[in-house]
Amino acid sequence: MTTAPPTRVVVADDSGLMRRVLTHALSDAGFDVVGQAQDGDEALELCRRLRPDAMTLDLHMPGMDGIGVLRELKRPGAPSIPVIVVSAFSTAHGARAVDALSEGAFDLVAKPGAGDALSAFVAELSDKVRAAAGSLRRRVVRSAPAPAAPAAPAPPAPRRVGPTPGAVGAKPLVFIASSTGGPAALARLVPQLPASLGAGTVIVQHMPAGFTTSLAARLDRASKLEVVEAKAGDTLAPDKVLLGPGGLHLRLDKERRAFLSDDDPIGGLRPRADLAISDAAKLFGRRLLLVVLTGMGNDGVAGARDVRAHGGRVLIQEESTCTVYGMPRAVSEAGLADAVFGLDELPAAIVREVAA
Repeated sequence: MTTAPPTRVVVADDSGLMRRVLTHALSDAGFDVVGQAQDGDEALELCRRLRPDAMTLDLHMPGMDGIGVLRELKRPGAPSIPVIVVSAFSTAHGARAVDALSEGAFDLVAKPGAGDALSAFVAELSDKVRAAAGSLRRRVVRSAPAPAAPAAPAPPAPRRVGPTPGAVGAKPLVFIASSTGGPAALARLVPQLPASLGAGTVIVQHMPAGFTTSLAARLDRASKLEVVEAKAGDTLAPDKVLLGPGGLHLRLDKERRAFLSDDDPIGGLRPRADLAISDAAKLFGRRLLLVVLTGMGNDGVAGARDVRAHGGRVLIQEESTCTVYGMPRAVSEAGLADAVFGLDELPAAIVREVAA
């Protein structure tokens, strides 16, 4: 049996200490760190010469910074290298990290601060670098012609279980769950939604604490809907989107108001979309529309099961338009998806579902 070669990674950071930490962590996790760069120009040169499977990238470096590197990698003829941004957090850095996602970065990992567990940082970094390299391999496979796959059988109809909330005539809630690739997907989806949508919209996007403030501001500037990072006591409204804050679980109380929980992460995630989805399913019943976008893992499956049990509807993003077909795949394989749409088809599909 032939063993696959290790994933080849370039590490770019202006701190010698951070380069050593990242190289040691990735090497211990089985990756082959084939190059280290201390600035953006060196990072680009290594990418062009070594063609690694992935790169970790600091945003603040002398000369060409991380945003400049990402822009250069988007130019025609540049090597196709998935990039994990490894950034320290401050208000300014959070905004730059969201800028990096819009420039094509695969995902973010927050640099560990004083008192943070290094093991958690290493585990998150390893998972995301592995997923990034896997996305490159999938893009290569997709570039070759492939026979048409047979149509998937239609999922079973939602099971209605006695009287549920969400009487006929009540406005439905739209709930969107996303992870890796989500910020870019949301930037294409949310601005296409109308200025008033059902009873309101809730988004849970997996991001480190602090980064969602910048994501909400960016989406708000581009959208007809008002997009805000959710705070305790926020209420749902047709013209508003509540975005769950990174580092906290978003929940909904019996009065349909937001509250935030610092309970332990579930499956390494805080926020965990399943929690708020299940709250919404109990509150809205058949008047709940769940949309599961690109992302690693299976967050959304337990929530989707509750949505279907209460008579709601579940849409998922089609595989070829996902950065990572993890969360939608998990929902699909559990038989919980009512329909599948490409990313650019989803805004119109959401509007039709809400109007039905």
